[in-house]
Amino acid sequence: MSVSPGRRSATDGSVMARRGLGVAAGLLLDRALGEPPDAWHPVAWFGTAMSRVERLTYADRRAAGAGYAVVGAGLGALAGAVLARLGPAGLATAVGVASAGRMLRRTSGQIEALLVAGDLEGARERLPWLVGRDPRGLDEAGVSAAVVESLAENTVDAVVAPAFWGLVAGAPGVLVHRAVNTLDAMVGHRSPRYARFGTAAARADDVMAWVPARIFAGLVALDTGLRTLVEAGRALPPAGPSARTVLVTVLRDAPEHPSPNAGVAESAVAAALGVELGGPLEYAGRREARPTLGSGPRPGPADIARARRLVDRVEGAVVVLGVALWAAHRSASTRRPR
Repeated sequence: MSVSPGRRSATDGSVMARRGLGVAAGLLLDRALGEPPDAWHPVAWFGTAMSRVERLTYADRRAAGAGYAVVGAGLGALAGAVLARLGPAGLATAVGVASAGRMLRRTSGQIEALLVAGDLEGARERLPWLVGRDPRGLDEAGVSAAVVESLAENTVDAVVAPAFWGLVAGAPGVLVHRAVNTLDAMVGHRSPRYARFGTAAARADDVMAWVPARIFAGLVALDTGLRTLVEAGRALPPAGPSARTVLVTVLRDAPEHPSPNAGVAESAVAAALGVELGGPLEYAGRREARPTLGSGPRPGPADIARARRLVDRVEGAVVVLGVALWAAHRSASTRRPR
C-alpha cells in the first residue's frame, strides 16, 4: 500500500511534533527532579554492567574496544526501544534520565559558593564532581575556568545532545548517545590502559556530539545577539560581545582544541563571557598543553554564575523549541481540511 507524499509529510510532522513535546517534557523533568541516587540511577546501573563487560572482554587492542562499544550501544538501543513503545512519555523518560542540566548547575553553584567564601581547598575537592582533571595545583582562576569549561562541554553532552537525538531518533537515539557518552567517560581517555581499547568509544562519542556541539554554539551566539538587541532597544551601550564575536571566536579557536566538540562549546562560552579559557592542564596522570580559547581575563567565581545563567538560558531555548515544534504541528492540524 503506497502512501501519498502529502500523507507521508503529515505523518512525519506528527512524529516530530510528538518528539518535540517528549524532549521538552524530559528536560523539564530533569529540572524538576534532578538526578536520582546512584543506587536507583539507570546510568549507574549501565556503568556497573559495562564494568563487568570490560573485565570479560578487555584486551589492549582497538578491535576489543570496538566490540565493547558495540555491546554498550546495543544495550542503550534495547532500553530505548522498550521506552519507545510508550510514545512521548517514554521519550520524556529517556531524556530525563539522560539529562543532567540541574546537577551541572547545582554543583557549579556549590563550587562558586566555596570560592566566594575563600575555601579554595574545598572547591578543589568538589571539582572532580564535574571534571576529570587534577585539581590540586589549581588557583581560584584555574578552578573557575574548569567549572566554566565543564558547564559548556557538559551542557552539550547532557542537555543539547539528548534533545537532538530525541528529535532525530526518539528514545533509542537518546539512550544510545547516553551509553556512548558514558563509555567515553569510562574508557575514552588516553591512559596507558585505554589508549587503544577506548578508541572506539571516544570516536563514537565525538561523532554523536558533533552536531549538538555546533547547535549549542549557535544557541550561545543567538542568546548573545538577542541580549545585544535588548540593550539596543533600551538605548544602552552593548555590555558584552556580539553574536558575530562568538561565531568568529569559535571558527578561530575551536580547531586548535584536541576535541572536535569541546573546543566548539568552550570557545563559544569564552567569547560570550569575554574571558579566556583553556590552557595547560593535568588530566589522567599527564600534562596537556591545551590552547587558550577566547580573549580577556581569566575567569573568577562571578563568571561561574554568568556561565550558569547562560547555559540555563540555552536549555530553556531548547525546551521552547520543542514545545514550539509540537504547537506548530497542532495548529497546522486544526487548519487542515478533513
